[in-house]
Amino acid sequence: MIWVTWRQHRAQILVTAAFLALLGLLLLGSAVEASRYLAEHAPPGCPGPAVACGEVAVALGQRYDTVYSVFGWMPLVAPALIGAFWGAPLLGREYERGTHRLAWTQAVSVRRWLAVKLAVLGGAVVAGGLLLSLMVSLWRPVFRAGVDTAFGNVGVFNMVGVAPAAWWLYAFALGTAAGTLFRRTLPAMALVVAGVAATMFTLVQVSDHYAEPARTELSGTVVLEDPDVRLVGSAWVEPTGREVGEPSDTGCARRVDVGQSSRNAEAWQACLFGKGYRFAVYYHPASRFWHFQWTEAGILTVAAAALGGLAVHRTLRRPG
Repeated sequence: MIWVTWRQHRAQILVTAAFLALLGLLLLGSAVEASRYLAEHAPPGCPGPAVACGEVAVALGQRYDTVYSVFGWMPLVAPALIGAFWGAPLLGREYERGTHRLAWTQAVSVRRWLAVKLAVLGGAVVAGGLLLSLMVSLWRPVFRAGVDTAFGNVGVFNMVGVAPAAWWLYAFALGTAAGTLFRRTLPAMALVVAGVAATMFTLVQVSDHYAEPARTELSGTVVLEDPDVRLVGSAWVEPTGREVGEPSDTGCARRVDVGQSSRNAEAWQACLFGKGYRFAVYYHPASRFWHFQWTEAGILTVAAAALGGLAVHRTLRRPG
């Protein structure tokens, strides 16, 4: 059965392997070239708070804007493609072509056929997601050191750690279940794309609740010194200790002049701090990275197991 699985799905396996290989070459080439660029243009002490370091970081971002754009869509597109081209055809194509009537009447039982297919292809999907995570984890520090982290940036968060493997497995299981639901490949593909997008949007909204946010009060600034955090929310704290979203009747003028909005905002904030106001920030520290990774991976894995079980149940109940 393993050989049969390879023969039937080698196109998806080879295309995905080629994609990861090309992506790896792109990342390696850009990382090597970027390292040389930084060695030639970055002054000593970078990355750091110096203005010159920021200018070099901006120039590097503009130089590799195309590469950044590719990775901006990757957290959503990669799982959707896995679900559409690995999961949806697994059973949907068998039903659509009627080949299941022949495949499931041979010496191999339907139960064993499903077990081998799901195990081999699911394992390959997880391995591919982990390989992608490894490549991105090795590549990002060259570009983003001192700028942002894999925790505060939700898009990057889904490209490192165990998240890619969990997302790929979930999308594969969703596609498999969709194939048994529609018994057609194209509708199953459409459901996968919509389902992955909806699931990602939902988890982004609820991820702040994976743990109780930490709280700190700032005086003199509204920006946390530590950039390696995931911001949840903020509020102004009145001298009485009451939190408000927007202070009113403070005596501090807040003007919005064209070209000077940033300076006016800073003056307004300084006035509030001078009157005893404080700025409360709710956030998740970077130390919770793996807690969030394993929590989200657990949610997706349980969902994948449920979808896989649904696909098996529908297939065994009505194999013809």
